[in-house]
Amino acid sequence: MPSVADLDVPGAGLQAMLLLRDNFRFRRTIEHEYLSAIAAARREILIANAYFFPGLRLRRALTDAARRGVQVTLLLQGRVEYRLQHYASQALYDEMLGAGIAIIEYKTSFLHAKVAVIDDWATVGSSNIDPFSLLLAREANVVVRDADFARQLRTRLAAAIEGGGRPVLALHHARRSLPVRLMNWCAFGLLRAGVALSGRATRY
Repeated sequence: MPSVADLDVPGAGLQAMLLLRDNFRFRRTIEHEYLSAIAAARREILIANAYFFPGLRLRRALTDAARRGVQVTLLLQGRVEYRLQHYASQALYDEMLGAGIAIIEYKTSFLHAKVAVIDDWATVGSSNIDPFSLLLAREANVVVRDADFARQLRTRLAAAIEGGGRPVLALHHARRSLPVRLMNWCAFGLLRAGVALSGRATRY
C-alpha cells in the first residue's frame, strides 16, 4: 500500500516498514498493522504505551489472543500525568485481567514509551493505542520484522518492568475504593463522548 515504505537492510535479514497515519488516505494504517500482528501472534504480545485506551476491535483482539494461550503483557503508565487518560485506562483493567492479560504499571517515572513486541514483530513510533493517536493525530511508526531486533527490544522492556513496574492484581483492582471507581467510569464516559464527537462512537 502507498503509505508503507518497505526497507530491506542488505545482508541483515531485517525488514522494516514506515507506517503513517493521517486523516485522509491512511486513517487506520497503524491500527490495522497492530490488529494483523495480534491476530497472528502465537507466543507473546508485549505492549508498552503511555496512554492506552484501545477501541473494541483492539480490545477483542488482545483478549482473544490471551484466551488462545498467547502471553499478553501491558506495560502502562503508573503515575498520574493526565487524569482523564489515566482513569479511563483503568476502567478497562477488569476486562483485560479477566481474560488473563498481565498489566504492569510503571512507577519509577512517567512512561512515554510507544512500542510493542509481538513474537518476531516489533514497532517503535509516535502512536499510542488511544483515540487521539489512532483516530485524530498524525502519527508515524516503524515496524520491524526481525527476531534479533524483537529480542533486544523485549529485553529492554523486561528490564523496565523489573526495575520500575508494579503488577496490577485482579483482586486488588476489584477492591479499589468507590471514589476511584467513579473516576474510572466518569473518565471512560468522557473519553467515549469525545470519540462520539469525531463520528466514531461505534468503535469504542
